[in-house]
Amino acid sequence: MTETKTLIEIPGFVTVRELASLMGVSPINVIKELMNNGIMANINQQIDFDTAAIVAGEMGFDAVPVKEAEEEAEEAAEKPLWKQILAGEEEQNLVPRPPVITMLGHVDHGKTSLLDAIRHSNVTAGEAGGITQHIGAYQIEHNGQTITFLDTPGHEAFTAMRARGAQATDIAILVVAADDGVMPQTREAIDHARAAGVPIIVALNKMDLPSANPNKVKQQLAEVNLTPDEWDGDTLVIPVSAKQQQGIDDLLEAILLTAEEIEPRANPRALPSGTVLEARVEKGRGVMTTLLVQNGSLKVSDTLLIGDHYGRIRAMFDYKGRSVSTVGPSTPVSVSGLNSIPSAGEQFKVVDSEKTARRIVAEHELADRSQEDRRAPVTLDEFFTLLQEGETKTLNLIIKADVQGSLEPIVKSVNRLSTEEIGIEILRAATGNVTESDIMLAAASDAVVLGFNVDVDPVARVAAMNEQVEIKTYTIIYQLIEDVEKALKGMLGPVFQEAIIGRAEIRQVFKIRSVGNVAGAYMRTGEGRRNAKARVIRNGHVLYSGDVSSLKHLQENVREVKTGFEFGVNLHGWDDYQPGDIIEFFVMERVGQ
Repeated sequence: MTETKTLIEIPGFVTVRELASLMGVSPINVIKELMNNGIMANINQQIDFDTAAIVAGEMGFDAVPVKEAEEEAEEAAEKPLWKQILAGEEEQNLVPRPPVITMLGHVDHGKTSLLDAIRHSNVTAGEAGGITQHIGAYQIEHNGQTITFLDTPGHEAFTAMRARGAQATDIAILVVAADDGVMPQTREAIDHARAAGVPIIVALNKMDLPSANPNKVKQQLAEVNLTPDEWDGDTLVIPVSAKQQQGIDDLLEAILLTAEEIEPRANPRALPSGTVLEARVEKGRGVMTTLLVQNGSLKVSDTLLIGDHYGRIRAMFDYKGRSVSTVGPSTPVSVSGLNSIPSAGEQFKVVDSEKTARRIVAEHELADRSQEDRRAPVTLDEFFTLLQEGETKTLNLIIKADVQGSLEPIVKSVNRLSTEEIGIEILRAATGNVTESDIMLAAASDAVVLGFNVDVDPVARVAAMNEQVEIKTYTIIYQLIEDVEKALKGMLGPVFQEAIIGRAEIRQVFKIRSVGNVAGAYMRTGEGRRNAKARVIRNGHVLYSGDVSSLKHLQENVREVKTGFEFGVNLHGWDDYQPGDIIEFFVMERVGQ
């Protein structure tokens, strides 16, 4: 007679103690079984599912992974709020809605020109004066179907929205100039679109120029895994000329074709919700807020709640400036009536009254003060804890290195650490300093930024502090790889992080007998300290990092120098100072205590 084994569910990683508890046996017996299989483990050590399943099998149990429903719930929790709302809608209430499109790409490859060409190709001569109302979005009709375009500045705004939990875009149009090809900013746009999980259509612009080289550009696209469909890939690449208004219909057809595949839908009868596109104060109108309705139907007199901002809609206008009373899903409108200015990317919903809105805002303020339900930022040393608590299964990384020769082995080594249970997703791997764009992508995707032999731009440092993004820099490759591996295994010890305390500019260089060169500097921000460390930065590149050997003000030795003062400084082991160099003072602080 076949022995029937008891079925137990085991997560991707489990401690010896937890496994013993699941089976209702002594941890000692589990440890003995592990030893029989050549594995030495203590009671608190983590083992993976495969190992746990072998032990369970030997002890009379059938092990299966935790229920897929839990994984689906985790995935749903990571979706933008409006998508979570849609997930709760009854299937019979959902109807097709217009796709929402965002243009991304390099700064001078023609995004704005292409948007204008699409807009004007859809407007008759008699209507030309009616589209001057700028509300950050507009709609067009093509073959009887409506398409909504977001007139945003680019992937910075696109990602700023994602950083606030919003995602207004269904399809991203990547605009690439046929004479220029894939540029660094193009690659950034691709990273942002992929991180958002939206399909990409490539608009190959400036095809009218004699210097256009579409085959070369298609090869470059294939190298970044956007293989054209004509090369047996799955990326639609549409040749266009915004200047000559050529290929516009083909691009619109590609949008509708892609929309058929993703099937954007909404419930027009649901309680209205959506995303803020932009907001401003207009003379005589007060706060004017552009909204993209993503579910339900919004009407005049509805009471909006957007974070801590609220108000009853007094008037609504479409992109042509026409007064409207009701609008449905995928429709952009400009509304008046809010008590203050919300930020782009905030989510709106409708409540029954302003009294209700004020009560909810008061509750939000109380919750913010307690900070009990605010999710902690993802850091390398906290990743394993988040993994154990089921909050994440993937470590998202952005890797920046000084040269391609360093970047490639780092990426390969990090990718090797990925397993079926714990994934590693490299959202961006590029050369150059850590920039604000890197931080915004990290903030939007809960990623950690790793840098090898690179500096962090001052603006990026400020953004990282505001967005609570961890930046870790290294000068030895194996230490970077080792830290990632330890993060996956929960073995990282105390973490020390650089804290920039001041930046000074070298104005003059003095040669002093028996001392050598000394820098005469001006403290631009923060302060310089005698017991701190400092680095010399020239043209964005770090030349030296070490201890401060002397700090003087008016010929006197001082412990610190504040903002706005001139001073003399010498760094131990360095004397190649030049006017214009930046001296960055920093201290090492322990984090995560």
